[in-house]
Amino acid sequence: MSKVGVMICGHGSRDVNAVEEFDAVARGLRERLPRYQVESGFLEFATPIIRDGLDKLHEAGHDLVLAVPGMLFAAGHAKNDIPSVLRTYEAGHPGMEIRYARELGIDPKMLKAAGDRIQQALDGAEHDVPLHETMLVVVGRGTSDSDANSNVNKVMRMLWEGFGFGWGEVCYSGVTFPLVEPGLQHAARLGYRRIVVFPYFLFTGVLVKRIYDHTDKVAARHPGIEFLKAGYLNDHPMVLDAFTDRVTEILDGENNMNCKLCKYREQILGFEAEVGLPQESHHHHVEGIGTGDHHPHDHPHAGGHHQGHGHHHGHDHHHGHHPYPHADHPHGPRSMTGD
Repeated sequence: MSKVGVMICGHGSRDVNAVEEFDAVARGLRERLPRYQVESGFLEFATPIIRDGLDKLHEAGHDLVLAVPGMLFAAGHAKNDIPSVLRTYEAGHPGMEIRYARELGIDPKMLKAAGDRIQQALDGAEHDVPLHETMLVVVGRGTSDSDANSNVNKVMRMLWEGFGFGWGEVCYSGVTFPLVEPGLQHAARLGYRRIVVFPYFLFTGVLVKRIYDHTDKVAARHPGIEFLKAGYLNDHPMVLDAFTDRVTEILDGENNMNCKLCKYREQILGFEAEVGLPQESHHHHVEGIGTGDHHPHDHPHAGGHHQGHGHHHGHDHHHGHHPYPHADHPHGPRSMTGD
């Protein structure tokens, strides 16, 4: 019989608070999964890295690892980068099988957690404004994957309809469009007395802080509108329950990732050239950089990378990802340059 372990795979952040919040989620999962050894690691910018957690499970004699992406939606990190790290490790450890869970996705538990964060913001408001005179703006992370971006719209619609808000819109913190400031500026023109800004993020970090800063900036231009900044998801109990579900789905054979709208499998409008791109991670250069002890780059890489390289550089390189077709959209990343 296999000895089963669990590996939680996070993105990583230069923000120490974000790393601490991820660690809190890992602790919550250990409490919910007491029969398994649960380890965690990051794709980039923080330690331990994913391979470190896998090493602990391997050294403890686990021959079956259930790996869960700490991602809300399946974009490049969940579809390519993390699987590449896992497959590379599995290839180097023939006695270990790694089964990969699906992302958190559109899930009733995640919607309940989101609803609670929005309700907390409403409960803390100074003024009594009817919901039909209140607008909801959900802010997603933003990716070069239109399927993942569209999921933010579905979350927004279900929250909008569930609460009965007067209107709802979506904007993004980066990569795609509209970004937060132009999105909120547009929202302010619609005439609602109150706008609730909800970052649909798991953890804090530079992006969440930037969302709140842009909210303050737009609010200052529109003193007649009350802007409420809702909290992000963090370690809400329902989020932890959803993570736990992803682990049990692997064992129950219900681990179904949405592949019908995957730009790597199907020709999606605007992304036709990306069908069949190789599954590889471009994040090995920033593994462990940013918080904690620096992680040396003396490990081998798959996919033709040099062995034992020791150079270091910042995160302004492009990782080799396929270019996003709308990178110059006037309401997208281009608007951050001030041009």
